Amino acid sequence: MEERSLRVVGTDKTFFNKLTNTLNKLLIPTQIGLNGMRISMKRNALLKAFEIAEEEEDASKKEIADKKYEDAYTAYLEALDKYVLDTIYKKVKNETATKLESMALSQYYGIVQLKQSEYVEYKYRKQKYLLELDKETVINSAKAKIAEKYQKFYVSKQDTLYKGILKNYSIKLADNTNIYDSTKEWIYIKIFDTLEDYIKNILPLKINDPKLEKVVKEYEKYEKFSIGKLDARDNIEKNLILLGISRNLFTHSLPLVVAEQCYMKLLKDARCLVQDTKIAAKREKAYTMLLNLIEDFNIKLLATKVYWENQKEREEFKSFFDKYKIIEKLKETDFIEYVKQKEILFIREDIKKIEQEKTDYSKLVKYYKRKLVDYGVMREIKEIKSENKKFTRNKQNVSIKELASA
Repeated sequence: MEERSLRVVGTDKTFFNKLTNTLNKLLIPTQIGLNGMRISMKRNALLKAFEIAEEEEDASKKEIADKKYEDAYTAYLEALDKYVLDTIYKKVKNETATKLESMALSQYYGIVQLKQSEYVEYKYRKQKYLLELDKETVINSAKAKIAEKYQKFYVSKQDTLYKGILKNYSIKLADNTNIYDSTKEWIYIKIFDTLEDYIKNILPLKINDPKLEKVVKEYEKYEKFSIGKLDARDNIEKNLILLGISRNLFTHSLPLVVAEQCYMKLLKDARCLVQDTKIAAKREKAYTMLLNLIEDFNIKLLATKVYWENQKEREEFKSFFDKYKIIEKLKETDFIEYVKQKEILFIREDIKKIEQEKTDYSKLVKYYKRKLVDYGVMREIKEIKSENKKFTRNKQNVSIKELASA
């Protein structure tokens, strides 16, 4: 009471405003109770409708069950939306909200702002937000049986929503080309952020599903990057893992043509990191990561590509892949030679690729050629000057084959 009496009241506040604020503070507990009961009723009706729709096998009855489920879902969302507007908003307005409630309202309005410019994303993200808001309530207060039923519904619906969000981003990128577009950088960032959000919050709820056996090892790799501060190399590696997992979980929402562009985005970042890193030890680690990325891109993605728009690129990849398969045979007999030959193949392949890029990779090419010289597949010819200094040959790297044919 003493603290309240010391507050300075602005001169623009009328008696009516003061009275309204006082009544709001008195009514908030009642609103919480009413909204809580309303949400609980709508949630129970939703879970029942979801269970019936899931179990119904008869086609004609299935359609009716699905319609009832969609209606129950809409009513449930409306109840959650009303809770945000009637309860959290008033608590924030009257300065009685907790930090979490204030943050929740801020996130809500951040999503609402998307309505005019990005309606599709707004539609999916608002549903996602409202479900997340109620999930904690259910887990903390509901009976175990209800919580189990809710989690089954929650995972199913969130799967649909995440697929919708990623598909929306894919449409923005898919312009009948597999070329990385630097002007759409924000979309790539959104894709990786959405994938991480799903893998962090939804995948753990269904990781024991036998269908996800292939994903488990990749998820364990991701967990290593989910703790602590990450540097640029860590972030690229983490995004590579996310992209690998997405090929199993979001094949249709994030089709191959879009995944290919995402790989190109990571390749660009990794190449720039190698050539811009000054510390030798860190550069070597970044280089090793780049080689792994090149292998993933070629073997996990391009090797599965059926349709090629550019037949020349298809033939070039076929030639590369044939060489790769020959080198793979060395793995069992001479592992050191296998590692060496694979690295040489990847370097040569990447040099060809970056020659077609607009980005200046001259420092990276120089670094690559130094590696080839060290492996003995390229010879370095140093600067030569004649006695009268009229003739000069610049320092250059020449492959052994070129020397042999000269």
